Amino acid sequence: MTCYCIDLLHNGTAIISGWDDGRIRAFYPETGRLMYTIQNAHKKGVTAVCTTSTCDRIISGGGEGQVRVWDIKEAQPSNNQLYRHKTKRMDKFACSPESTFSSILVATMYEHTNAVSCIQLSKDDKSCVSASADSTCIVWCLETFRRKQIIFSNTLFRCICYHPTECQIITSGTNRKIGYWEVYDGSLIRELDGSRTGSINGMDITIDGNTFVTGGNDKLVKVWKYNEGLVTHVGQGHTSSITRLRISPDQKSVITVSEDGAIYIWEMPKVIETN
Repeated sequence: MTCYCIDLLHNGTAIISGWDDGRIRAFYPETGRLMYTIQNAHKKGVTAVCTTSTCDRIISGGGEGQVRVWDIKEAQPSNNQLYRHKTKRMDKFACSPESTFSSILVATMYEHTNAVSCIQLSKDDKSCVSASADSTCIVWCLETFRRKQIIFSNTLFRCICYHPTECQIITSGTNRKIGYWEVYDGSLIRELDGSRTGSINGMDITIDGNTFVTGGNDKLVKVWKYNEGLVTHVGQGHTSSITRLRISPDQKSVITVSEDGAIYIWEMPKVIETN
C-alpha cells in the first residue's frame, strides 16, 4: 500500500492519512496504532485530506476528482462491551480501537474531473479550496456544499495555500509558476517564476503571511517574501523530488519530504521585512 497524504488534528490526538486502497486511516501519534478506518472513502485512492479545527470533520479528495466531507463520532462503549472488554474478549477490544469510532458521509462534491492534489480549509471551517490535476482550483462552501468560486489555469495544480487574510490564495503546479489569486472573483493577481526545472509540489505560508516556502522537482527548498515575490533563502540537500512540505506550528522549522523517503527538518530563516 502507498500513503498519498497525511494531516495532523489540531489538538494533536490523531494522524489522518489517505491511501491508494481508497481508505482513510487514523493513527495514534504516540504509538502508531490504528485508531479507526473509513472504508471505501474514494474509488481511485485518497489523494488529499485535511481536518477542521474542531477535530471532528475530515475533508478528503480522491483520484476520481470527488471532494467528500466526513463527520467522525466517538461512540461510548456500552456496559456490556465494557464487561466483555474486562473478561473474555479483552484481546479483541484492546487490539481494535477503531470499534469506538464511526464515520458519517455528510456530502460529496462533484466538479473536478481529475485527481484532487491538495485541500486547504479556511480558519472558520466554513469553506475550503481544492486543487486538482484537471487545471482547476475550486472554493467550496461547507455549509451548502456548493461551489463558491473556480480558478482556471494552464497547469496541473499540485499545491495551494490560503493567505492568512483569506482574501488571496497562492497556487503552483507543473507549469513552475506561482500564482496569486483573488478568492472572491477567481482573478489572477500576479504570477512568479517558481522554478527553472520541474513542477512545484509543496507549499506553505507563515502565520503572519509575510513569508512562504516552496519545494518541488528541482529538489530545492525556497523561502519567499510574499509581497515582494523574491527568494530570500534556498535550501539544498534532497537527492530526489520534494513531494510535500510544512512549516511547523511554532514557525521555527520547515519539514520537507521527498520521493526517496527522506524527511528533512530545516531551520526556518528569519526574513527581514523592508518598508
